[in-house]
Amino acid sequence: MQSKPQLLAWLTCDGVHIDPGSGKHTILGIFSNIQARDFPVTHPFMIWFLTLTDCAPGEHRLRISIGLDATNPQPLLERTFASESPLHRINLINEIRDLTFPQPGEYSLIIEVDEEPLLATGLTISH
Repeated sequence: MQSKPQLLAWLTCDGVHIDPGSGKHTILGIFSNIQARDFPVTHPFMIWFLTLTDCAPGEHRLRISIGLDATNPQPLLERTFASESPLHRINLINEIRDLTFPQPGEYSLIIEVDEEPLLATGLTISH
């Protein structure tokens, strides 16, 4: 029986620099909430960085959904990625541009790989 993918890291940040010599990732500006004066508010740019392991060889599909209602989040990002071996760690850098939040609250984020939920977390948007 094949194990399901494991999520090793999930970060919301301002940027990720990949060193061309070593391949190491430097994470810049980690945050977990957004403050705004007025709503709706549009956040111009953020990165959702995640690291996966235990992915069977081949193509896989990542989906990230968001919503104020945790029971009905809407897909925001879908992309494919490849795995060479379940032993590999796969870093995925997801650029999120111009994400609008209509009102303050705790927005639910659901991270899935091949329609298998790996993480349910939140992003706080406040006054």
